[in-house]
Amino acid sequence: MTTTLLPGVTGVLALADGTILQGIGCGAVGSALGEVVFNTAMTGYQEILTDPSYMSQILAFTFPHVGNTGTNVEDIEQIGGGSDTSARGAIFRDAPTDPANWRSESDFDGWMKRRGVVGLSGVDTRALTARIRDMGAPHAVIAHDPSGQFDLEALIAQAKAWTGLVGLDLAKDASTMQSFDWDEGLWDWPDGHPRVDAADKSVVVVDYGVKRNILRALASTGAKITVVPADTTAEAILARKPDGVVLSNGPGDPAATGVYAVPEIRKLVDSGTPLFGICLGHQMLALALGAKTVKMVQGHHGANHPVKDLTTGKVEIVSMNHGFTVDRDSLPGTVSETHVSLFDGTNCGIALTGRPVFSVQHHPEASPGPTDSLYLFQRFADSMSVRP
Repeated sequence: MTTTLLPGVTGVLALADGTILQGIGCGAVGSALGEVVFNTAMTGYQEILTDPSYMSQILAFTFPHVGNTGTNVEDIEQIGGGSDTSARGAIFRDAPTDPANWRSESDFDGWMKRRGVVGLSGVDTRALTARIRDMGAPHAVIAHDPSGQFDLEALIAQAKAWTGLVGLDLAKDASTMQSFDWDEGLWDWPDGHPRVDAADKSVVVVDYGVKRNILRALASTGAKITVVPADTTAEAILARKPDGVVLSNGPGDPAATGVYAVPEIRKLVDSGTPLFGICLGHQMLALALGAKTVKMVQGHHGANHPVKDLTTGKVEIVSMNHGFTVDRDSLPGTVSETHVSLFDGTNCGIALTGRPVFSVQHHPEASPGPTDSLYLFQRFADSMSVRP
């Protein structure tokens, strides 16, 4: 196969099927391998690119103008690390713009360079989105070289050789290596993130790639928050005598992470401790309760997803970021479906009958404009309050 690069091209996206998308490189110089997905959010690009759930993925933004709010330290979602434990690359229609926002501390392009995020602009993101919608999320290599020199055959071969996310446990790399406490609350005008005085309730968060805003939302309920590594045993968690346990979001295949996590989750369920699962945590809770998970064709990635809470009848607009889903037909009789996507009818929430155990697929901490889903943190706090 021969591909002629256009004059001035400094960035490419090489798909596993041999397709080459050409554009202008931005962000870090180099290359990155991953699964290409599109995100429909109009804002929040910094939070999106630092969400550990996007580890080993390349993000194509459907919104054409990115960069105008700049970047800052407060809007980084992952606890530590760079693009190795979050999104590997980013694709834009237009080149990132200069910042024009009072909270900006640095420009977006420079921030991407420092984090090691490879960028590509000048791409027809509408065509790429339509391709992903119809054919699924492709494996690809994104590359940026100011000289415009690319070994296209080698990039395609690298993309073709990648086995993908199925069977891949990424949570162990996205997780913290040691336990720590957290007391920072949700952002509040005009002071930013306040320190929250803990009440008499304590929560242990199992970190599979947790976002800071999940911890902030939990702290804002007044509970003492302790974060533990993904491979922490149920015995070690219960030894802390928590009033509740949260199973966090994270990247990769839930069945792969579940090899070591699911047996511990089952023990936590059997202990009677209130449990709240989010995203990957939701999927692994479902596995622990006897359901199955499957890989989605294109996944859900965006901030405009309508989800219905079947327990209240309320429809909320939520943030989504997942490429696997709980097979609703595999839910056992002891588990009820509590939330459903109004886009495609996929499962978005479950609850264990007669137990303070529930989870959701979406991100209740993300607040994509409205704060429709923050009630779930209070629902979890209430479940701890009524515990015998």
